[in-house]
Amino acid sequence: MSPARSISLSLGSALPEVARPAIAAIVRAALQAVDPSQALRRYLWRKDDVLYVRGVAQSWPLRGYRGVYLIALGKAALPMARSAARLLRGVLHRSLIITKEAGQSLPDAEMLTADHPIPGERSLQAGQRLMEFLSGLQEEDLLLVLLSGGGSALAAFPPLLKGKPLPLDDLQALNQALLACGADIRAINILRRHLDPLKGGGWLRVTRASTLTLVLSDVIGNAPEAIASGPTVPDPTTLADAWKVIERYRLDSLLPAAILEALKEAPETLKPDDPILRPLPDGRLRHVYQIVGDNRLAARAALRAARRHGFHASLLTTRLQGEASQAGRFLAAILRQIAESGEPLPRPACLIVGGETTVTLRGHGRGGRNQELALAAALELEGVPQVALLALATDGQDGPTDAAGSVVTGETVRRAADLGLDAQTFLENQDSHTFFTALQDTLRIPTGWTNVNDLIFLFGF
Repeated sequence: MSPARSISLSLGSALPEVARPAIAAIVRAALQAVDPSQALRRYLWRKDDVLYVRGVAQSWPLRGYRGVYLIALGKAALPMARSAARLLRGVLHRSLIITKEAGQSLPDAEMLTADHPIPGERSLQAGQRLMEFLSGLQEEDLLLVLLSGGGSALAAFPPLLKGKPLPLDDLQALNQALLACGADIRAINILRRHLDPLKGGGWLRVTRASTLTLVLSDVIGNAPEAIASGPTVPDPTTLADAWKVIERYRLDSLLPAAILEALKEAPETLKPDDPILRPLPDGRLRHVYQIVGDNRLAARAALRAARRHGFHASLLTTRLQGEASQAGRFLAAILRQIAESGEPLPRPACLIVGGETTVTLRGHGRGGRNQELALAAALELEGVPQVALLALATDGQDGPTDAAGSVVTGETVRRAADLGLDAQTFLENQDSHTFFTALQDTLRIPTGWTNVNDLIFLFGF
């Protein structure tokens, strides 16, 4: 395995200088553990002309197929595709890569950049090209599918109403309403799966090829149907569940009437008992799915690194969910207790948290879930000495901002006040990015590197 790639970090100005090298090493360890190329190589290998996957009983004799094809979809599509293409050199026929920021290209691959988090015209073009690619494959072909977070928006096919696709405006209104209502990713994807024929097992209805899907998960709990909206797996939810999401989040008054009408006409998604999913005549599975990296992998790597650097360290959870500001207050309370009593960890302490919170939009500022969480935590930590909280999105982009997250200490609120900034006002207006930019306390990591939810670090020095 090749050496881990070096990762550039900007940790803001709030951290004490003596702690910065150790904290940087801990964050880097977490991100390097879920380097898409490294993760793929840990799970996928080739011996002669046979392909093997860790944790899967069967193998794939590559010369036994008419053709071997590759589709990579998601924010980490390019590094995953590059690693797979090297492995499949000499047998790979064609590749399609759909991602958010290409940056570089892959020789002999068709590369499409599309829109995220709201699908745009490029997302529809990617969805159409995806349909064409899938429909051209035959039963004698093998399709390697590489999925990572962001795939739901990057490749979209509009809902159909009376047999005709709805306009892009309606699709964007759907996604904007879902992102603004405070719904978690599971609820969002229930609706996405039932309104887009590419999702909820939709690829398997389009293609006749056998599929091997390898996944870098950005979903808490790694539910296959939720990652990139589950294009190659059956969907355990139903149309009735989709209507429950609309009712729970009161979306009937927010969504275009055409979306609601299209949902009434929508067919059910692929279910586990569908004949498409039956094994091949020789007993082997036609469609195989395997997770190769997730938030827990990153958090455990951070835990090991923290202990190497002398911290009393523990992993609290990788399932943090809920409203970002409430989560920030809760985590600040734990950090305050570490400072006051040395519980649950004595100093020097590092408590690691993974997951993904949500933000219900009420203000008119600019921010992201991690920056909002950190700002709420800063208010609770005011005056607490020798503590820090870092919150970051592992994909390098927290909401519609150019920061991965932010860093706060017990001095954050006072430093802001010295600049004439009232932290509570910025929190109420959900303008956390403006707040942390003024303090030079935004946290920056590479974008397009990986995508496995969020990480939060609680430090007591």
